[in-house]
This record gives sequence, structure tokens and C-alpha cells, in this order.
Amino acid sequence: MPAPTPPTPLDPQVAALLRRDAAGLVAAVVQQHDTGDVLMVGWMNDEALARTLTTGRVTFWSRSRGELWRKGDTSGHAQFVRSVAVDCDGDALLVRVDQVGAACHTGDHSCFDARPLDAVVLPADQRAVTVDG
Repeated sequence: MPAPTPPTPLDPQVAALLRRDAAGLVAAVVQQHDTGDVLMVGWMNDEALARTLTTGRVTFWSRSRGELWRKGDTSGHAQFVRSVAVDCDGDALLVRVDQVGAACHTGDHSCFDARPLDAVVLPADQRAVTVDG
């Protein structure tokens, strides 16, 4: 059995940008860099983000298993980092990737492929916005 990987420290300047939830996690939206397809949403703690930033492969924190997991290690459907950005509030990350294989554990290209919801889409001529006040 291989020795456990030592924790990877997150740069303090990066850590200061984040607003984590009560479990110490931040949402990570994963997007295909060249098409703009939203592939999935995962969760990262400081170590998962540090590994993502320093290894070129996306690592998440599995809330169900309570452990780090690098996307693709068991499925072969890897995510190779192209860029990572923090949103204006510090509570979400946008991880742009080169996706190899399916992003969803179901085998779908995206985790959002299987369950589209009906929603009203306004025609362009009804999209004016007025501000009260």
C-alpha cells in the first residue's frame, strides 16, 4: 500500500479570496474550455483546490465519501486544467478544462444532459428590464 500523499498547502493569498461553507467547501463549476459547455459542479476544500492549481488535474472533495478524489482516476474520464477563477463573492470557482470522456458519472457528456426542465423563454421583444425607484 502506497504512503498517503501529504497535504498540499493552499497559497494564503488564494485562501483569503475564498468564502467557504460551514464544511469548509466552495462550489466548483466545471466548464469545457473551448465550447463553453457546463460539465458538472463539484466541491473543493483548500487541499483539493491546491492540488488542482498545482498538478494540472482537477481534484474535488467528495462529500459522500469524505475524501479527496481526482477526476478520472477510476473512470478514465479526466479533467485537465486550462484555467481557474474565483467569482466576485469568493464562494464559487470556475474551472475551465479539457474533458477526456464523459464528465458525468452516468456516462453523459455533462451532468446537466439528462434532466432538462421546462422554462419560459421570453422572445427578444419582451426582454426589456425596468428598474423601479
